[in-house]
Amino acid sequence: MLELHVEGMTCGHCVRAVTEAVHTVIAGTPVAIDLPSGTVRIADAEASDTAKITAAITEEGYTVK
Repeated sequence: MLELHVEGMTCGHCVRAVTEAVHTVIAGTPVAIDLPSGTVRIADAEASDTAKITAAITEEGYTVK
């Protein structure tokens, strides 16, 4: 599991955009997003996927910490 902190997510649209961004890297993997904390948990991701997932989320306009 990979956990990222993503800034700028505020609504359902944000959840959908970030989930779809993750799915461009790992199709169909479970993604759990907690809006208040800005936490994104990606079930089937490994550390080697971090750069690709971060880039995909950043392309959607969010900041990954």
